[in-house]
Amino acid sequence: MSKDGQSETRRGQKEGSSPAVSPEPPKPSIHENATGRKPYKDMQSAPRFPLKLPVAVKADSGKRLTETKNISANGVLFQVDTDMPVGSIVDFTISLPADVVGSDTDVLLDCKGRVVRNFEDGGRRGVGVVIDEYHFERS
Repeated sequence: MSKDGQSETRRGQKEGSSPAVSPEPPKPSIHENATGRKPYKDMQSAPRFPLKLPVAVKADSGKRLTETKNISANGVLFQVDTDMPVGSIVDFTISLPADVVGSDTDVLLDCKGRVVRNFEDGGRRGVGVVIDEYHFERS
């Protein structure tokens, strides 16, 4: 008991009084990081399809033509000859052949994304890009 007759419950906190609590900023959910985006590990959970489709890549390091190695609902993997650092913003267009999409003409999938991984792959750079924005165009 303290001098004023109230009992102490925790290191100087008097019974019936509220502890001084400083509010903590909300933490990201387990599905988001501090930027509000899903961490890369969660992005890999979408099924990947081993599709080889033509892709035109536009990045800070220049423009190039290549082909996809695989595609998922979240992103795409392709190979390039130059380094594309993780975090780089990439604009790219994937050409979907008319017969694949059941159309009279090819469909272009214009995408904006960012590099989430890169690695050496047989003398070329494998680049994994998460798709942040996309829209379809008929060619």
